[in-house]
Amino acid sequence: MADIMDHPVVHLLKSLMSIVSTSELEHGIGVFLEEHLQGLGYTVERIPIAPGSTRHNVYAYLGPARQTRVLLTAHMDTVPPHIPLTVDGDIIRGRGSSDDLGPLAAQIQAAEELRREGKVRDEGDIGLLFVVGEENGGHGMIAANDMGLTWESGIFAEPTESKLAKGHKGQVAFEVIANGIACHSGYPHLGKSATTTLLNVLNDLSAATWPESDLLGPSTFNIGTLEGGEKHNIVAPSAKALCEVRMVSDLPGIKAKVAEIVSRHPDVELKFVFEYPEALLDWEIDGFDAAPVAFGTDVPRLKAECCGNRVLFGPGSILVAHGPDEYIRVPELIDSISSYKKLVLHFLRQ
Repeated sequence: MADIMDHPVVHLLKSLMSIVSTSELEHGIGVFLEEHLQGLGYTVERIPIAPGSTRHNVYAYLGPARQTRVLLTAHMDTVPPHIPLTVDGDIIRGRGSSDDLGPLAAQIQAAEELRREGKVRDEGDIGLLFVVGEENGGHGMIAANDMGLTWESGIFAEPTESKLAKGHKGQVAFEVIANGIACHSGYPHLGKSATTTLLNVLNDLSAATWPESDLLGPSTFNIGTLEGGEKHNIVAPSAKALCEVRMVSDLPGIKAKVAEIVSRHPDVELKFVFEYPEALLDWEIDGFDAAPVAFGTDVPRLKAECCGNRVLFGPGSILVAHGPDEYIRVPELIDSISSYKKLVLHFLRQ
């Protein structure tokens, strides 16, 4: 037990998890990664995701040439709230342990082992890209499309239970806003209840049918947040809900259907928040099990013209991510280093 807990990847993960890195608060972890990778001998850039932005992606490579063949990439932001690190035997608990700091640490360790073994060149083989904002719209990876670079292959890190992801659903997030007229609740006919209107819209959205896929399963609709009204004795003048469809196909058709359903109800506005299509990643690589996943990632946010082959792989389980008991098992974390190395070498041989 003591030996595996002294593994370099464990020390790196502990350092990463000690830094608050929830979405919008990635500055500290970005600075840490910049300094850590510089200490390992990489050329490192911290790149603003927009002109004047204080949020930065971190891109590292060997030597002076930014262009590399294979990209190792993960997101450095975590969902709130920050949950401090704890160690329970060979289990590391806390925010980011599986999503996505554990996989990120394993990617760095894999790159280092490949360097020491002389299996990657000191220039042009591998790059490391760690992005902000994956958990709230993908702003970091979207910005990566403007780096002026292309990669033959991209290895995306997420907790896939150490299986290659055969694909994942897309997402359409949107806000439904109902407008009413306030009045005394004893005379509701003098006003119009925005909450009642909103519930009617949400009932129609909940009753709708959405596309299904043999690989990814059914599309699903979810009401994420509800907000509205002022007091129990006032007919509500406004109400809104933040919703999503996790879709398996036909992103334009999904948006059109949402808009059509909402349009049936007067005094209701629709605002699309963000979207990305499904990702189909039906790879077969010797030595790897494969399965589809239902969660979304940055994979479809990096344009095809920027990255050709792409795989999704990582240690840990999404089933504990975003919850109060997020964790990763250290043996799986260590084993994933060899898997990342195999993936890099697989694509370098192509």
